[in-house]
Amino acid sequence: MLYFLRNEMRLSSEAIQLGLKQSGSDSGILPIVLWQYGLVTSEQLDKIYDWFEVYIY
Repeated sequence: MLYFLRNEMRLSSEAIQLGLKQSGSDSGILPIVLWQYGLVTSEQLDKIYDWFEVYIY
């Protein structure tokens, strides 16, 4: 997932670290945290969940 966020979504390491810190051990809420902090758009959030459906669920 981190590879996808960095390389496909082009998120900075700092943005990802903030999201990880705020989401704690629950990586399932990481996309929501990124969105709440304005680090991804709603369109990007949809792409992240599309990725989740293919690779996580």
